[in-house]
Order: sequence, then C-alpha cells, then structure tokens
Amino acid sequence: MPVSESAHCSAAITDPGYRRATVSAATKRLLIRHFFLSPTASSAFARRPKTLLLTKKGRPRLCTRFSFGKRRFMQRGIVRSCVSLLAIALCVQAGAFLATAQEPAQTRQGIITTFAPIVEKVAPSVVTVFTTQTVSRGLTPFPFSDDTFRQFFGGQLPRQGKQTLQGLGSGVIVSQDGYILTANHVVSGADEVMIGLGTDLRKYKTKKVGTDPGTDMALLKIEEKNLPAITFADSEKARAGDIVLAIGNPFGLRQTVTMGIISAVGRGGMGIVDYENFIQTDAAINMGNSGGALVDTEGRLLGINTAIFSRSGGNQGIGFAIPASLARDVMQSLREKGRVVRGYIGASVQTLTPELAEAMKLKGQSTGALVGEVTPKSPSEKAGMKTGDVITAVNGKKISDARELRLMIGSMAPGTKVQIEINREGQNKTLNVDLAEMPAGAAEQGAEAAPEEAAQPEKATVFGGVAVADITDDVRTALNLPKDIQGAVIADIDADSPAAKAGLREGDVIQEVNKRPV
Repeated sequence: MPVSESAHCSAAITDPGYRRATVSAATKRLLIRHFFLSPTASSAFARRPKTLLLTKKGRPRLCTRFSFGKRRFMQRGIVRSCVSLLAIALCVQAGAFLATAQEPAQTRQGIITTFAPIVEKVAPSVVTVFTTQTVSRGLTPFPFSDDTFRQFFGGQLPRQGKQTLQGLGSGVIVSQDGYILTANHVVSGADEVMIGLGTDLRKYKTKKVGTDPGTDMALLKIEEKNLPAITFADSEKARAGDIVLAIGNPFGLRQTVTMGIISAVGRGGMGIVDYENFIQTDAAINMGNSGGALVDTEGRLLGINTAIFSRSGGNQGIGFAIPASLARDVMQSLREKGRVVRGYIGASVQTLTPELAEAMKLKGQSTGALVGEVTPKSPSEKAGMKTGDVITAVNGKKISDARELRLMIGSMAPGTKVQIEINREGQNKTLNVDLAEMPAGAAEQGAEAAPEEAAQPEKATVFGGVAVADITDDVRTALNLPKDIQGAVIADIDADSPAAKAGLREGDVIQEVNKRPV
C-alpha cells in the first residue's frame, strides 16, 4: 500500500515478491549494528509498530505503515554492510600497526635492569668455608744459628715449631638436610673445616663426607635442617653467550656477586684436574670464590667455581666452573659410597690428530681416541680391542678426543654394558665391553702427566730432532711406568722437529714404529 510523503517516508516501490514483515528483537539489534540506528530510533522500536523504511538519503526512518522494494532494501543494506566491514578492517589494521609500533617499546621495557631478585633467592644457598691447618716450619730468625749465637740468647732460640694456617673459600648448599658442595682444593689437607651460614656467619662444625681430586670436588655435611638448598640447572644446555652470575666470598668479602657470560663450554686440556669439562666464564672469580656458585638468570646452579687463568693471581676474565651435571654425579657417588666409583675399560688412549691419521693411513677418520695400549685381562682386551684401534663412538655418541672418552667412561658405573665403535685399519667394528671398576691409583685413560726430573740415561738420536733412551729403573720410577711397559723414552726433542710438531714430547714412551714393537 502506498504511503504518503506526510508520513516522512519515501514512496513505496511496489514489488510483487515483497511482503510486509514485522521486525523481531534480534533483527532490531542487527539493524542497529549494521545501519547505525541512533538510540532515538532504537527506542522508537519499543513504542511504535516494528516496521522500517529507508529514505532517499539511505537513513532508516520509522513509519506506522509502509511497503518497500526488497531489491532496494538489499542494495542499501549491502552498501551499509560493506562500509561497516571496511571500517572494521581499517580499525584492525590500525590496531595492528599500533601494536607493531609498540613492540620495540615493550621490548625495551622487557630488558632486565636488575638481578636483585635472583641474588636474593640464591645468596642464602652460598656459604663461607673456613679451614684450619697446622704445619711445621723452622722458626730461626737468622740465616745462621751456630752455638755462639745460641749461647748468646741463653739457649732460648728454638730450632723449629708449628704454625696454624687459616683458609677461606665458598660452598653451596645442595640439600635441606645440610649437604654442601665445595672445591676439593679448598678443604684438602685441612685439620678443621667450619661452615658459616647467613649474614651473621653462624659457624657449624663440618664433616667431610668425601672428596674427589679427579674433579676437584668435595662434599661436606653439617647438622642442620630446613636449609635453603639451591636448584640444579641442566648444564648440558648451557651455551656460550648465556648470562651468568658468580656468587662467593673473594678475599673474604662475603656474598659478592659478579656478572658475565659463558665464554665457552666443554673446556679441557687445562691440566688442572684429571676430568676436565669446564664451563668458562668472564664473570670475575678471585681467591675465595672457589667452591662458590655459578648460576643462570633463573637462579639455578650451572657450575661450581674452581679455578682461574691468571698471570697475576687476580681475575683476568678467564674463570672455570665444574658443570652442575658432573658435580651432581660426583655428589651422589660421594653421598652413597664416600668415594667416586668410575667405569674402566683398561686402555691407554690419546687424541687422534689429523697428522696421526695421515701417518696411519686412516682414510676418512681424523678424530677419535687412538688406543696406545690395551691392559692384559682388562675389559677392553676381553672385548677384542687392539693397539692401533681408533675409538670413534660410545653407545652411539661420537667421540672426538681422548678427553671425551675419559669423561664418558668415567661417568658410568662398573658393570655397565657399553657398545664401543672402533676404526681398525679403515674397517668399522663394534665391540661390546663390560665396564670394570677403576682400580685405585690406576692411570686414567688418556691422562697426560708431565715427567718429573730423573737421572738422565744415555741418549741416542734415532731420527731428526729426537733423542731416546732405554727405560731404566730410575726412569720407570720417575715416570711412574708399569713394569710391563717396554720401549724407548724420549729424553730430548727439538721444538722445531717434525716429531714435536706431531705432538711428541720429552717423557713419552715410543712402543711401536709402523706397528712394529720397539
């Protein structure tokens, strides 16, 4: 039915397919959202019959009665919907742009400006280790002490006496019931060890549970409960560049915190201990820091500080820490047995260098552990290992040098069955070895000891730049060589000789040349 202009509605467009409809509440909300109805129009829906008509300007107007074309309604609705969607899209893009623009600010706000919460969390777990040692020494105050001067002083001049030495180091609480890890050299030789806790340094008598010079670790115990034990990190995941904190008592300055990064991982060949797998850091470590904690930015223990490389005795930005994973294994063994029990294969090895590989004509093999000797009746001999074999992997894990082999075998318990992959004259083989227990005082696989001064036997030059000698009893004693070791000892070597460049040095024993016994 046509509607008059006086009703403020446009003339109806008759359409046979159109039928009058009543607008529901849901449709009303939809229309309000998509056609931008004003609150006034919205309230009109409640007072008037629920009908709607579009004006010539495209704005909705309420009328008492109307009829309109469905096509025109849809056209106007589509236009309005597109405008609405376009506005929404622009708002989303603008929001995304603003969010992107704010990301750098958020990143700047996320930069760590203080490690105080971490220090407050970890510091109570780091303790002070006090040691006392009594030594004998001469007390004569003069470079001469004949009877004349002794008579002059009335016979009161003492010839010798005892002196008490006091030491200071750091330690880390690793259990709530009083177990504490520290460096072995902090407590080695001490007659008495005391632990200082808290800011007031409450002192506790300490029991040595066990020590391990091979890793420079010691486990102590005090009678106390509910102590703030530190949390161990997975040191295997540590990477060069990670931020670390060193906490200890350098020069007696309690609870000193220094910051740095991890400079390197898996550092060995330092000649500090037998089993070296150090975390290197540039965080300042000085005298008194030994045994203290190296922690990550979450306050977890990454390592036990143990040594520094310095020409002056002070910090030069090169410090070393025992990895937490190794420290934990040593701690568990010391706690359970009072000593560290290590696996043993009974083979002396050295790192295979490219020069050795070329000399031995090992094609495609330039890394690994070269077997120099197999101990009779040892696990390696029983498994079929021979001199000249190159150990390339243990239980599927690649071995790059003698140090890695020593660490891996030493970390396993006696009785463990391992698969050792070898390269023998270019052929790859797998040997099944049952590990034995490392004998007390036995030479570690791949250990390198500097020769001591010994009576010099007669030398003979066998090839350019190298002088060798027979292994006499004096030489055997000085070099701590087993009786079954035969060959020729290098007595002198020219630093510029091919042999020296290949890695030979004084004190080495030549047992074979081109696989022929010497």
